[in-house]
Amino acid sequence: MRLSGVGRRYGLAGPWVLRGVDLGLPRRSLVRVEGANGTGKSTLLRLLAGIDAPTEGRIAGGRPRTAYVPERFPAALPFTAAGYLVHLGRIHGLRRTEAAGRAQEWLSRFGAAEHARTPLAELSKGTSQKVAVAQALLAEPELLVLDEAWTGLDTAARGELDRAVTESVAAGSTVVFVDHDPRRLAGAADTALRVEGTGLVTASPASAGATAGPRVRIEVAGPAGTKLPAGLPGAPVRAAAGDGALTLTVASAHSDALLGALLTARPPWHIRSLSAVPGDHDEAA
Repeated sequence: MRLSGVGRRYGLAGPWVLRGVDLGLPRRSLVRVEGANGTGKSTLLRLLAGIDAPTEGRIAGGRPRTAYVPERFPAALPFTAAGYLVHLGRIHGLRRTEAAGRAQEWLSRFGAAEHARTPLAELSKGTSQKVAVAQALLAEPELLVLDEAWTGLDTAARGELDRAVTESVAAGSTVVFVDHDPRRLAGAADTALRVEGTGLVTASPASAGATAGPRVRIEVAGPAGTKLPAGLPGAPVRAAAGDGALTLTVASAHSDALLGALLTARPPWHIRSLSAVPGDHDEAA
């Protein structure tokens, strides 16, 4: 999925919440979205999840099988906890018995199995949030979008959600999340993005949880006046290299994905050189 020049505002004359957003989401990656309250993080997640449509620009590529946990779960629905999960599982194409089995599994993992037959409207806020998270995970989505999904969960359930996110990425999914705790999944995120103004920039490698170990330095050049695509894999560190070129330093685990993003950008970037960062192998050993 790739966002090109995407903007979103509410109402014909409303202010732009986001504008000029260019973003490619690589497969099998964990992406953190940061920014101050009210900057448009939830709007970006709703665009990625397909809940909202862009006011301008386009979202290209096939729509992956997507699951979304909103910031506020609509608990006043005419279902029990298990009934709601089975209903959502059926919408995602699961057989009823399969959906029921996965519903029980996820309720158990989050410590809410005893509430399977409880109407949603009677659940506590914390248990409602467990159901909201379970409905997204049982579908085994290709794209999982989490908007403050940890809020309201107890300590054990937050840890279980951390594990579930890691499992999803390992299984090949892309997970995009917002969370108010800067320590959430620290060291695990492949990329961190920050909403600033109405745009999107790559956050610092530290907040992205850049992978320790060997790094690669890539010297690149693009057409005059062209900006690097936002959301590059591995949150590379940028530095000027002269003659309008840039060097991008990234953990070697992300180098292939970064090269692919640069070569498939529109317009594509020219790769001038690729080399290991001296001393990293000794440090990693």
